[in-house]
Amino acid sequence: MTDDDDDMTVFSDKRQKRVKITAWVVIGALVLTGGGATVISLILG
Repeated sequence: MTDDDDDMTVFSDKRQKRVKITAWVVIGALVLTGGGATVISLILG
């Protein structure tokens, strides 16, 4: 059963990396297109 757990860990790590990359791409696209201007101004004050 430990082999199954190890396999799932590999998939989980790959999925986590893909989610992080996707999130950063979306954030970058919003900032570059100005759609995130409101969010940035709220965060930075």
